[in-house]
Amino acid sequence: MFPATLLLIGLTLVGIAYSRWHARAFARRFPNVGELIDIGGYRMNSVHLPAAGKADLLPVVFIHGASGNLLDQLHAFAPALDGRAEMLFVDRPGHGYSERGGAENDRPDGQAAAIAKLMDKRGIRRAVIVGHSFGGAIAASFALHHPERTAGLVLLAPATHPWPGGIDWYYRLTALPFIGWLFAHTLVTPLGQRRIEGGTRSIFSPNPRPDDYVDKTGPHLVLRPATFRNNARDVANLHAYLTATAPRYREIDAPTVIITGDSDGVVLADIHSRGLARDIPGAELLWIGNLGHKPDYVVTDVVVAALEKMAGKPTDLEEIKRRAEARLTRSSEAVSQS
Repeated sequence: MFPATLLLIGLTLVGIAYSRWHARAFARRFPNVGELIDIGGYRMNSVHLPAAGKADLLPVVFIHGASGNLLDQLHAFAPALDGRAEMLFVDRPGHGYSERGGAENDRPDGQAAAIAKLMDKRGIRRAVIVGHSFGGAIAASFALHHPERTAGLVLLAPATHPWPGGIDWYYRLTALPFIGWLFAHTLVTPLGQRRIEGGTRSIFSPNPRPDDYVDKTGPHLVLRPATFRNNARDVANLHAYLTATAPRYREIDAPTVIITGDSDGVVLADIHSRGLARDIPGAELLWIGNLGHKPDYVVTDVVVAALEKMAGKPTDLEEIKRRAEARLTRSSEAVSQS
């Protein structure tokens, strides 16, 4: 019994050392490109791109999804909107290089409040809030709790309503007090590295993932033990939060565009996106054929058009959606024939 205990302790220490070494290696591979700013007891990280002289759009705040960081939205939208808008790309509390803050940041409304404070520090009074996936829940909460700061909502494959079923086992396990710490500090890093390639391709499916996506967006950063635990707490708390909050979406009066795909294998678009279109007065739903969970990368042009409409430009979103669908159909047919 004693040798077995020693072996278990030894393996645990090796796992912890392995995870800590790789956490430092991930930080070297994907160094912080943002700026850490104290928002009242902890620091939030962000990239702020001021408006240029030719800016013709409203300020935009981008909120990434679960397991992500600001690099994901930065590389999707900074080139497409270069010079056209003031942009703020945010590492959500406890993700990327942002510190976690208090227990309030285990919930979307707490993270929305943190983003509002960061906007104050960055001198952004009011903006269009763009949220992808889990970031959609935070964007909707932002509109509920900070309506005077919300010039509009653009929600991309959002997770905003309670859904049937549960969450992946490793989120529940990691969210537990002691066992979760041990799991995150021993097994998450070695197991997670094996899933990066397939996992990133699956979130794009049925659309192809850009070849440079992993190198540019740093998905490995979520495999750092503390970050993984923060991510797990976010996901584990989401269902209960949305159950209580979704009935309030009718209070949102900001102009809202929802962009989602009929082939999203990550969130149930029929529940979340159609639910938002039903619940938010005047919301416009763009339901795009052959699109998976990444409208930010796959139909960036549709998102830009939505931002143009928010700025009052004459924009036919349905026509732009049809063009995107035609493009995706051609791409799908080409893949099937190859």
